[in-house]
Amino acid sequence: MLPSLEQLQKILNTEISQKYNNRAVIGGLPKVLAFWEANARREQINPEAIADLVIRIKAYPELPPDKRPLAIAELLDLVQSTNDKEMARRRGSAPAKPAPTPRPQPQRPPAPPQRPAAQPRPTPRQTQPERPPTSAAREPNPPPQFASPKLRPVPPPAPKPAFTQEAPASGELRAPETRAPEGRAANEPRTPVEHSHGRGSNSGERSSFAIEPLDPRPRKTTPRPLKSLEPVDPNAPLDAPITVLKGVGPETAKDYERLEIRTLRDLLLYFPRRYDNYSKMKTINRLEYGEECTLIATVWEVRERKFRANRAMLKVVLSDGTGMIEVTEFNPYRKQLLQPQRQVVVSGRVDQYLGRLTIVPREWERLDVELLNTGRIVPVYSLTEGIYQRSMRSLTSQLVNYWARKQPDPLPAEMVARTSLLAYGEALAQIHFPDNESQLEAAQHRLAFNELLALQIGVLRQRRQWQSAQGQALPVDDAWLMTFTNNLPYKLTNAQIRALADVRADMSRPVPMNRLLQGDVGSGKTVVAAVAMAQAVQAGAQAALMVPTSILAEQHFNTISKLLSEESQVSGDGEPAPIPRPPSSIRLLQGSTPKAEKDEIYAGLRSGEVKVVVGTHALIESPVEFANLGLVVIDEQHRFGVAQRAALRGKGAAAPHLLVMTATPIPRTLALSVYGDLDLSILDEMPPGRQPITTHILHANERERGYAFVRREVQKGRQAFLIFPLVEESEKSEAKAAVEEHARLQKEVFPELKLGLLHGRMKTDEKDEVMQKFRAGEFHILVSTSVVEVGVDVPNASVILIDGANRFGLSQLHQFRGRVGRGEHASYCLLVSDSPRPEPDERLKAMEATQDGFKLAEKDLELRGPGDFLGTRQSGFVGLRTARLSDLKTIEKARREALALFERDPELALPEHSGIAELVNKFWQVGAGDVS
Repeated sequence: MLPSLEQLQKILNTEISQKYNNRAVIGGLPKVLAFWEANARREQINPEAIADLVIRIKAYPELPPDKRPLAIAELLDLVQSTNDKEMARRRGSAPAKPAPTPRPQPQRPPAPPQRPAAQPRPTPRQTQPERPPTSAAREPNPPPQFASPKLRPVPPPAPKPAFTQEAPASGELRAPETRAPEGRAANEPRTPVEHSHGRGSNSGERSSFAIEPLDPRPRKTTPRPLKSLEPVDPNAPLDAPITVLKGVGPETAKDYERLEIRTLRDLLLYFPRRYDNYSKMKTINRLEYGEECTLIATVWEVRERKFRANRAMLKVVLSDGTGMIEVTEFNPYRKQLLQPQRQVVVSGRVDQYLGRLTIVPREWERLDVELLNTGRIVPVYSLTEGIYQRSMRSLTSQLVNYWARKQPDPLPAEMVARTSLLAYGEALAQIHFPDNESQLEAAQHRLAFNELLALQIGVLRQRRQWQSAQGQALPVDDAWLMTFTNNLPYKLTNAQIRALADVRADMSRPVPMNRLLQGDVGSGKTVVAAVAMAQAVQAGAQAALMVPTSILAEQHFNTISKLLSEESQVSGDGEPAPIPRPPSSIRLLQGSTPKAEKDEIYAGLRSGEVKVVVGTHALIESPVEFANLGLVVIDEQHRFGVAQRAALRGKGAAAPHLLVMTATPIPRTLALSVYGDLDLSILDEMPPGRQPITTHILHANERERGYAFVRREVQKGRQAFLIFPLVEESEKSEAKAAVEEHARLQKEVFPELKLGLLHGRMKTDEKDEVMQKFRAGEFHILVSTSVVEVGVDVPNASVILIDGANRFGLSQLHQFRGRVGRGEHASYCLLVSDSPRPEPDERLKAMEATQDGFKLAEKDLELRGPGDFLGTRQSGFVGLRTARLSDLKTIEKARREALALFERDPELALPEHSGIAELVNKFWQVGAGDVS
């Protein structure tokens, strides 16, 4: 069958399956003419037949429902007979006409005014108008010519009619039988249709959708007023249960409890996670590569395919009246939603596969036709089982119409006016159902400002609380500091010198230091901490360093013991005099330390004989008491909870100075907001001699290439890390697991090498033993989970292969990469993605593009949000609903207002600040914040 006629036949069959409700094409059946008529003329179909079909299709919406089945049947007959005649004409011989089967003359509506037959337009393949044949030799059986394109019954090409009206009185109708296209048996499965996206085909074949049609989407400049049901009790307070809303009973309320929605306030503050703008939807023929889009379309066809490990994916063909597109969905359970002929909304990124555009779907949803017709921006919420977007929107529309705009503004009117903010009640209404994009942006900005203002005020409170505590000054003179730093085994970078100056100045004051030292992997944070601890000891106090793991504790203990035992002190007359620090004054305390040794360390800390202690969580155990704790250093501070850090600080009689370190670079916006109570020192230079690390992305089927590269490095005398996401295999994940892969690699891939295994379920002693053997060179390759993320230092390791790299966060991947490149050898990081998609994701591309930890931190904040950076820092921190910690402009605006407000009324005791006080207390959940 000719492509244009086959397409029209499918659309008409879709109309039958839709029960003749004029919804086979979004906007009504005549919308198909925007592109179908031009395509039919390009195929040089008889102009009078085209005109006849066009008139019938245009008249279809005006027919009463009981007349539409007959009209569709006649259209299908006309499509088939037109195709038969065209195919016969093109083969050069017309088929014998079958005797027409008599059938009753149907009642038709008055025919629309006739119009002259349209002439075909020239195309690249038709530069001259079509001429009728001049002799019977050129066309033995010319097709019959019709006098005018007026409506009339068309005899079917087969003896049996495709449509029969057996009982006109009752209106019971029988659907037309399915016809097999030309040259194909009736029971032969149809081949996939040609899909178009308005770009043409790379192969040069002509598409049946090459002419861009009119966009059938509604285009409304202003949305219709938001309609909603009337609540059961429209005067209920915001703390009332959601059962006061129309449509919420006790059972439904239990479903909403799983979303932590119990009251009207919970629902009002449950903001959408994204929006679909039904007034500016894209159509298939206008999709552009690389853009994020939302598309309304009808499911045309769904095919299920099996691939690796018996997993399934769906090939979904979508049509919206302007073209067709094939989308691959890797969640086979979506099949319940993606039923043929169902109208859906799909959101995702436009990609390209085998030269054709496709969509990488992020989300599917059934089309809400009522909202489509309003032409407004529609909220999309995070849901749980048993709750659907339509019901959630119904409830929030009641809230918007009856409660949102009545809410009092927590900010003073003069602050709202000065900062040009939207009114609070209007912001609550617009965040759920915005009138337009500018109103949505204004609502998001207002609510984000509220959150960031509360965050900044809470941070300033913590800073004031810390600085009001009584500390002890630990000054040292210039001669001692210069002698000590000159005796270090390597020259300090300018960044380390600046950080040491900040630390020295802070520790010289009686106000406790509260400083964050951040630097990339290998930037020399440990040296800065060692000098700070030496300063505390020189001033007569004790210092403690707490780290999250035993491996890291032992590594830091060895480094600090070496640095402090080689120090030089200044004698009483001011002359430098080398006085070695006795080894007994620097001790390592961890859970695996023998009891007798622990008791010895406890006694030394109480007497003051032990000057420096390095340890894990064992430092906060009750037997640990200090004679004079002056400095606390916490490494990888996001790994510790609030109570753990507070317990260590509480070991000092006076508030000790605090230095927290992190190897995860923190973006400037995060440092200004969440870490605003800490003074900040940044190590943005790398020590000389640090080797660059070459990073490559490999797909899953290139794993063997990665193993071959690892083998070559080992043959050169180097060592390697192999990182896997899981400890053991799981039915819920396709990710590789360290235990099973260690056995397979040792037996099948590297039988001649020695492989070690390290994971978090091993006992501390076992992990330490494995790490010691690997550092000593007894293992060529260490197979591990993410336990090696932090601090492990093996200078001979030159390659790290991360399997399932797409399953890790960007900051975590950067930490893994920092495990190599610590020696004199060129180093490599291989990122193996096990994603079924051929293109690597944005995180892996960023890893390959740069080694700058601060650039990667900004990218990670953009892609994943602040969770990876915050860790467990703020147990009372309820999180940000609308604010983005990458929004520097709003953060600085909120910080200015918070500083001005805090200087004027730090207790927020003035009447006009009562709303702000309530806002801050709810945001921070009073008393749960952490000042470190």
